[in-house]
Amino acid sequence: MRKIHISALGIALASAVLLSGCAAPSGGADAASTEPVTLKVAAVTSPMTDVVEAAADAIEDGYTIELVEVSDYVLSNTILQAGDVDANFSQHVPYMESFNAGNDGTLVGVQPVYDFIIAFYSKTLDDIADLPNGATVAIPDDPSNTGRALKLLADEGIVTLDPAIDPYTATPDDITGNPKSLEFLQVAIPQLNAAYDEADLVFQWPSHIAALGLNPQDDGLITELDDRFALNLVVRSEDADSAATAALKKAFTSDEVREVIEGNGTITVAF
Repeated sequence: MRKIHISALGIALASAVLLSGCAAPSGGADAASTEPVTLKVAAVTSPMTDVVEAAADAIEDGYTIELVEVSDYVLSNTILQAGDVDANFSQHVPYMESFNAGNDGTLVGVQPVYDFIIAFYSKTLDDIADLPNGATVAIPDDPSNTGRALKLLADEGIVTLDPAIDPYTATPDDITGNPKSLEFLQVAIPQLNAAYDEADLVFQWPSHIAALGLNPQDDGLITELDDRFALNLVVRSEDADSAATAALKKAFTSDEVREVIEGNGTITVAF
């Protein structure tokens, strides 16, 4: 009886070892499948980068967000279109559409996140009424923001735009009335701060003008808040309906992101 008992115990132990050996690969596969998916999101500057970091804190289980800081807006779109990042948070939809048109892009805005106040600033003027004849006005060189800047000047009565065109698509060539004989200098958004020292009037985003210690509420001579220019989470069109994009949209409309936006006086929640 003792020999039989030992043999049975040996068989049981051998079976347990065999079963545990078979279970090991399955357990490893399950462990690998629970590794979070890292979603890379490009952004240019604060508060865009602050929002991405807040979204990273809020992203649901199964995903993490990696902030990829880039130097300019075109690069942010170029690396997204190439698939080097999964999304970007650097632009409004009109800017994205201009990129698509010029680069055969397939980018889409999937979630507005915040609106921002845009403004014209001057180093020498305290009132837009004092803008001198022949003044130099620095505006962005990309189509969507060029039109936005010129429309703002037209709304203020400083220039007149051709009524036959959409003012949001205006260029300096569409100015039909320029009583102050203003001269327009078109430069990239990141270089507009440098133009602040030279031009009489400069159009600039709040995220960039902050580097000069300025903000639209206190220093803007002409200001505008237009929700068509809300900053959007942007992805490639083929990823618009993916589970990863759904997770990003949820994170970018979280309480953590709302807190960041509401803590910044130059932006307002757009969701």
